[in-house]
Amino acid sequence: MSAADILSLLPMVILAGGILLTLILIALRRSHLLIFTAAEIIILAAIVAALLHLNQEPQIIGDIIVVDRFGLYYQILLLSATLVISIFSYISLERLFPDKRKEEYYVLLMLATLGSSMMVISTHFISFFVSIEVLTISLYTLISYYRERDKAIEAGLKYLVLAAMSSAFLLFGMALIYAVSGQMSFHALFAVATNYSGSSNVMLIAGAGLMIVGIGFKLALVPFHMWAPDVYEGASSPVSAFVATVSKGGVVALLLRFFTMTDLYRYQNVMLAFTVIALLSMLAGNLLALQQRNVKRLLAYSSIAHLGYLLVAFIAGKGMGVQAATFYITIYMLTILGAFGVVTILSKTDSEADGTEYYKGLFWRRPLLAALFTLFLLSLAGIPLTAGFIGKYFLLTAGLGNRQWLLAFVLVASSVIGLFYYLRLIVTMISQDEDYQKGLSPGIPSKGGLLTLMVLGILVLGLGLSPGWLIDLVRTLP
Repeated sequence: MSAADILSLLPMVILAGGILLTLILIALRRSHLLIFTAAEIIILAAIVAALLHLNQEPQIIGDIIVVDRFGLYYQILLLSATLVISIFSYISLERLFPDKRKEEYYVLLMLATLGSSMMVISTHFISFFVSIEVLTISLYTLISYYRERDKAIEAGLKYLVLAAMSSAFLLFGMALIYAVSGQMSFHALFAVATNYSGSSNVMLIAGAGLMIVGIGFKLALVPFHMWAPDVYEGASSPVSAFVATVSKGGVVALLLRFFTMTDLYRYQNVMLAFTVIALLSMLAGNLLALQQRNVKRLLAYSSIAHLGYLLVAFIAGKGMGVQAATFYITIYMLTILGAFGVVTILSKTDSEADGTEYYKGLFWRRPLLAALFTLFLLSLAGIPLTAGFIGKYFLLTAGLGNRQWLLAFVLVASSVIGLFYYLRLIVTMISQDEDYQKGLSPGIPSKGGLLTLMVLGILVLGLGLSPGWLIDLVRTLP
């Protein structure tokens, strides 16, 4: 590997080296504040390194990795999300487990981020699989890290079993594709895809289908979604936010790159499978969310629906479809981080604020937090003047541009269904209720957490009013 290759991988080198440095710091001195500060500095340094390389020419490292503008954009996005999650994690760990050893948590958080960030620049089955396993194995422990909580171990075990199953599907699909092509790099698979038209090669389509199943589990798409609400509820709110953003964002970027580079869009059976999955995810996610009274489970089903929305742009194909999907995942990550951040900040020392009873009359007790939560919920619902509305408009434009009439109609109809449960939670916050006087009052907000939420709120509102700069940036990605 040349010096230029190492320099292009500098963000990941900083993150990997930072993980080793953090382990050494933990061995020398156990201090939650020290390790948290070190993790923040390491992640910030990796973001700065990625920003400095954003405008450079793509660097191809063998057939395994390509460091280009697309990959660097996603790395910056994932690292920034981890930066926010680490702030919420500090608040959560200090509040829920003041006496627990907390330092190893940040090592796992950075390790999972390293796996997700490497995935977005992968162009080979080997680098793809190693990256996704680094991410997944770290998540096993993160999900069950608060093991004193009733459902944490259960959530970790469920994710362990289903993630192992999804990895098996991915490996089997890769094996079938390799049996046909004799190649494992995405570049080489493009030549294979062009030699087979339609459904003339059953093994190639079967391999792609098995990979769809594996990716469907990772993204919690219907019908591979059953683990999501239990894991979101059992894990701490910052870890749930990580699963909903960094984990899924990395897989989305990999999916876009894989299908674009191999041109699997030409296989109608494969795209039909994605169309069915998108329809089921949009409808089932919103319909199941209607029945939820637990805020974290509600956000879990909402996440399923939003990934279904994103597939509308993905199915639209190259060009505008990829741009719309990238824009939407950015908006979604900002918004869902804010939503889970509110849950984290409202949590008390003995429990998380995941029941709707914690939000009764919140406007009269914590007006700023209630206003920010309302903004995030309205953005998730796609209400005008929020970033979520611009994101859904971009998705619709991409879908209709490719004549995906059914997908566009279901996107609009299911968004109307979703509006109901978001508004129901907003009405709960506005209502005046005395239940909070019986032990259901939320925790005292952290100043650092409030400041972080305000920054996220400004971004969500600002992108709703003036999204042009982000749209222009996304359009420059290959």
